[in-house]
Amino acid sequence: MKDSIREEIEKRAPLDGFIKVTDNPVKSLSSEQKVALNRKGNILFNQGDIESARRIFITTGYSDGLTRVGDKYAEKNESLKALKLFILAHNKNKADAIYERIAQVISGLLKS
Repeated sequence: MKDSIREEIEKRAPLDGFIKVTDNPVKSLSSEQKVALNRKGNILFNQGDIESARRIFITTGYSDGLTRVGDKYAEKNESLKALKLFILAHNKNKADAIYERIAQVISGLLKS
């Protein structure tokens, strides 16, 4: 049942998906620049400045940082924001968990 709901959602989704995921890493950054920015992002994240860290991690495409920020959003029940970051991080397991919860909600709504 859950798989069929997920398939139906994917079939009916717009071609570009429900979530804008065009926040691609800046390709002109050197490896050294990415490392420096990721360190700064990690410092900001550890200081609690999640939004600044998010912007940096999106800029660099740092998947571990994107996943950690996504986890923070998930903790605050901001599932769509978390899902976007998990998609950008190519973290299929965490994205699939959110898709599963969405499917459960839709299934429950369809039953009532």
